[in-house]
Amino acid sequence: MDYNALCGFIRDNFADRIEIMPDADMKRFTTFRIGGKADLALFPSDRDSLVSLLRYVTENNIKYAVIGNGSNVLFSDEGYRGVVIITTQMKNYCFGEDLLVCDAGAPLTQIAVNAVRSGYEGYAFACGIPGSIGGAVFMNAGAYEGQISDILVYSEYYDLKTGEICRMNADEHEFDYRHSSYMGSDKIILSAAFKLEKAKDPESVIALMNEHIKARRDKQPLEYPSAGSVFKRYPGYFTAKLIDQAGLKGFCVGGAQVSEKHAGFIVNKGDATAKDVCELIDIIKKAIFEREGINIECEVRKID
Repeated sequence: MDYNALCGFIRDNFADRIEIMPDADMKRFTTFRIGGKADLALFPSDRDSLVSLLRYVTENNIKYAVIGNGSNVLFSDEGYRGVVIITTQMKNYCFGEDLLVCDAGAPLTQIAVNAVRSGYEGYAFACGIPGSIGGAVFMNAGAYEGQISDILVYSEYYDLKTGEICRMNADEHEFDYRHSSYMGSDKIILSAAFKLEKAKDPESVIALMNEHIKARRDKQPLEYPSAGSVFKRYPGYFTAKLIDQAGLKGFCVGGAQVSEKHAGFIVNKGDATAKDVCELIDIIKKAIFEREGINIECEVRKID
């Protein structure tokens, strides 16, 4: 497809607010470090430029995908024949009196660490989660018995159907385990606001944060590229334990391996392809079903 008109629109209206990158290697923009090239990657720096991009691509029937830090996605080896809109330049956030307001592309870990160090409670669980604010709200990211739904006050989004910018309060998100109403919708997250509550014992909150960070370093394979935990927890089961019991810890398909350190992770040993990862996911799911009679669900989003 010819993207000259789109690039011309950007240069005429958002020359200093949207970065243009043709033939973008998606390995660079995902934590898995896997994937082929996208026709075009665009990096809006603020809400207005993102909304204008979304309006343009939808009105002109241009295939597109929106990602943040790329921490829970897997791009095809063949790449992406379309436009990838990457929100990581939308990284502003502001601490107010009782609200923390963040752009969709702002880094979750950095914000959570700053909140904890500023004496606020409720954020320690998120210290170390590698995603962006938008991705975290989208999937109700969580760890260590905490999740985004615990602290969210509202989010704002662009509605692709109506062309309007809207606000959604926390109780309207239909939050569940690794789920929100944004999934499968025509709504693109622009920003989110979180409650700020001063901790009664700030030092204990800092200690909890440090404990979580240490646990991640000790138990997770942070030395290799990955998309984090690959599967959702099945009710009543620890998925990593099921994979370990199935004898799959360390099992490889090509350059993709079930981590020897934490069986809930698939890691890229250096030359893994998306095909390797997908085959390994299928092997794991089949093995667990044959042993336990349950279907575990993958939480990594494949984009092709």
